[in-house]
Amino acid sequence: MIRKPYLRLVLLALLVLSAGLTSGALGAGEKALTYQDIMRFRQIQTPVISQDGLWVAYALRPDRGDGEVIVRHVKDGTQYSIARGSRPTFAKDAGWAATIVRPGALETAMAKKDKPKQGLTLLNLSSGEIQEFAKVKTFAFSDDSRWLAFHHLKADDKKPADKPSAPKKQGEEQEEKKPTPKVVGTILILIDLTNGEEIQIPHVLHYSFDSSSRFLAFVVADPDGQNNGLYHIRLSEEGWSRNTLLQKEMTHISQLTWSKTGSRLAFVAATLPLDGPADQDASIWIWDGAADKLAQAVFDNHAPEGWYLPEKNRLSWSKDGRRLFFGFKPAALREKAKQPEKEVAEEEDLLDVDLILSQRGVDVWHWNDSFINSQQKVMWRRVQDRTYPAVYHTDSRRIVALADEDMPRVQPNENPDVALGFLDAPYRKMVTWYGGVNDLYLVDLKKGTRIKVAAELEDRSSLSPGGRYVVFYQDQHWHLYDRRGKKTRSLTEDMGVPFNNEDHDYPSSVPSYGTVGWLQDDSAVLIYDKYDIWRFPTRGGEAVNITGGSGRREDYTFRVLQTDSEKEYFSAGEKLLLSAYHNHEKHWGFYSGSIGGGDLIPLLEEKKKFRFLAKAEGADTLIYTRESYAEFPDLWVSDSAFSSPQKVSDANPQMAEFAWGSAELVEWESVDGIPLQGVLIKPGNYEPGKRYPVIVYYYRFFSQRIYEFNQTVINHRPNFPFYASNGYAVFLPDIRFAVGLPGFSATKCLVPGVQKLVDMGIADPGAIGLHGHSWSGYQTAFVITQTDIFKCAVAGAPVSNMTSAYSGIRWASGMARQFQYEQSQSRIGASLWERRDLYIDNSPVFFADRINTPLLIIHGDEDGAVPWYQAIELYLAMRRLGKDCIFLQYRGEPHHPQKYPNKLDWFKKMKEYFDFYLKGEPGPDWITKGVGYRGK
Repeated sequence: MIRKPYLRLVLLALLVLSAGLTSGALGAGEKALTYQDIMRFRQIQTPVISQDGLWVAYALRPDRGDGEVIVRHVKDGTQYSIARGSRPTFAKDAGWAATIVRPGALETAMAKKDKPKQGLTLLNLSSGEIQEFAKVKTFAFSDDSRWLAFHHLKADDKKPADKPSAPKKQGEEQEEKKPTPKVVGTILILIDLTNGEEIQIPHVLHYSFDSSSRFLAFVVADPDGQNNGLYHIRLSEEGWSRNTLLQKEMTHISQLTWSKTGSRLAFVAATLPLDGPADQDASIWIWDGAADKLAQAVFDNHAPEGWYLPEKNRLSWSKDGRRLFFGFKPAALREKAKQPEKEVAEEEDLLDVDLILSQRGVDVWHWNDSFINSQQKVMWRRVQDRTYPAVYHTDSRRIVALADEDMPRVQPNENPDVALGFLDAPYRKMVTWYGGVNDLYLVDLKKGTRIKVAAELEDRSSLSPGGRYVVFYQDQHWHLYDRRGKKTRSLTEDMGVPFNNEDHDYPSSVPSYGTVGWLQDDSAVLIYDKYDIWRFPTRGGEAVNITGGSGRREDYTFRVLQTDSEKEYFSAGEKLLLSAYHNHEKHWGFYSGSIGGGDLIPLLEEKKKFRFLAKAEGADTLIYTRESYAEFPDLWVSDSAFSSPQKVSDANPQMAEFAWGSAELVEWESVDGIPLQGVLIKPGNYEPGKRYPVIVYYYRFFSQRIYEFNQTVINHRPNFPFYASNGYAVFLPDIRFAVGLPGFSATKCLVPGVQKLVDMGIADPGAIGLHGHSWSGYQTAFVITQTDIFKCAVAGAPVSNMTSAYSGIRWASGMARQFQYEQSQSRIGASLWERRDLYIDNSPVFFADRINTPLLIIHGDEDGAVPWYQAIELYLAMRRLGKDCIFLQYRGEPHHPQKYPNKLDWFKKMKEYFDFYLKGEPGPDWITKGVGYRGK
């Protein structure tokens, strides 16, 4: 049951209004947004809160130009600005803040060759004093906040060309050229923030503080390789003494990884490559800082037969410091020195078959490959760098390989006994047409043996903190495996409540809503349904709906907000901070609940969207955002009871100048009688009774965006306030799909929705435009074969021919597109040969003769998701049929334009196209005449 303290909420609102910064949406202005206004509009990035909860910092970045970092005191309002700052960080004692400083936008744009470099700004939060440092790559504070280390970028100095040496006299011994290392470090600066003293350490490659702030470890890689090694500074001692941990000529050291408690440092050491394999003689070492003892833990010969220990590795400690996880690699992947290619040197080489074939360029696509060739190419670098998990037990010094090529993925948690393993080898071919499938195993951390838990798993699973239980989702139900009894039982089969996704409209298996986590001592697991949160005892007993069924009963979706990212489990009776979303009305809020169940208490709920960001590590202070269509998601802070929320940013005060418009919810029914919702954005300076041109923008579900602020940037999407301030209404309708009929489903939802706007007196029936990109680009292309209700349409990256797109390639991932049609977004639900009719019936190109709507197509010719020839097919079909169609091909662009000139060009052309067809404004030449090829 939900208890609603109405009086408290009213008082809360009064407190907010007196907080100092403007608390709500700004008053509506009259100006129309221009391209330049959007370029100047700022987004909040990388917000952080200090450990004591008294300071917040964030970057403000315009779409075009220089940004800044704002550092603000939560209570007294003290505020500092750091020009061009980004990624701010607080020292743990909140005495200091530091931020990387980007090069100036103008300076960067004007630079021809040598681009300006980023720097570092250090801010003293007590005095406001600022120190600036040039050419800085990275920085870090020690956990005790006393020390700052920052690493310089590589110098730009250009070495003079080598002078030719004098020829040696006959009989004089030739001097052997000494090999030099490929990698050389740069300067590291260490500053004592208590007195400003600093030390400069040359040729540093990597560095890291331990968690107790006793040591700074750093790797040296000097130009001649003579002093290469690992060193440390004992920070608790005076004198800045540099101590050697491991020093060896031509040795490369990497992966500095401190234990989470204590001061144990693990790292990888390897001989630099000269003529042999790059990963020769790699080993893992552990230094115990407390005892000052260094020992080799893992050698290359510890690897199983056919495997080796690579230098490029991933090290991680368990929290108790008893297990160090690392990875082995198949010996077949050991990189070998490149042999010089033989070249044609004499007449007979012209007929040398092996020499000729050594220069061939051919890829073999075999029908029985686990992955198709294009996917293998994309995976190649990842496969080359992948390591297969293993564990080193520090107590027993035992080394156990956990993964292999059939089971490459192993996920441990903090329990000392088992990890989850995912074996995908039997199902890899199915990725092409079905998707990812795994067999689920428990892997013994001490022996490496495996116990199979479930087969052909497609959804999520979770291992309990103590390692006794595994919960997994299969066949639309959650199941619990008990490791002690080696038995599995269903948790949800007899519940009478669905735990599968109730809005799923794809051909694939119906997914779950996921788990929340586990209770202490593995006593229970928390699982979501669409609305509520359930507690399932692991040792038997009735499941408990800890949100009391309020979600399903009152149409709310409740979810647990994780305020501590390090938390392994929940305690019995623990209080929970919940997010709440009303599925019908679309607004958000924060509620208080309990692991034990009981009443839910609303803490903050308005006709807005709220998004939790973080909780201060050492204080009861939260940082979150609040937004609506007309309110930018500025930052707010509060205690966990939301007793006195305070706005602490004002990113875009200029919003008050513009005719932003307003948003409201609209409801109608599809042709098939399905209830639907959508968002109507009325124009700025709206006049009741006046009809307006309308742009319809959609994808699948968009009604939830009624309380979302539209990101105000230049990109491939129509910007809602830009169009609203320029005299348009914007409509964001929901689409409900039927498997096998995706195109028809879109038509059946869109047309009655548009008619609803006409009936409301909002839409000018002769001035309605349709816009979609990618999946909705396809829908747009199809819908205009079914209806003439739209004056014009814009389709970005559309599939036009499902029969050819079915066996196309998603070049960004290398995957075939077959799975999209059989199991995923394209929703055919069968192969091309099983339902050839559906592929044809849902393809716009086969019905292009029915199109009477002018169409603008945009596609990048390096699209990695939708093959750009799909746009060509539709363009050529309409051209052949004498239909009004313009195709904008953006050279060198992927699925969404990335280069700013292209983004702006598309944004501008989109506006010109809609203005021409929906407002009757004069059209530029590219619309009325076209632009011929000019040798570009």
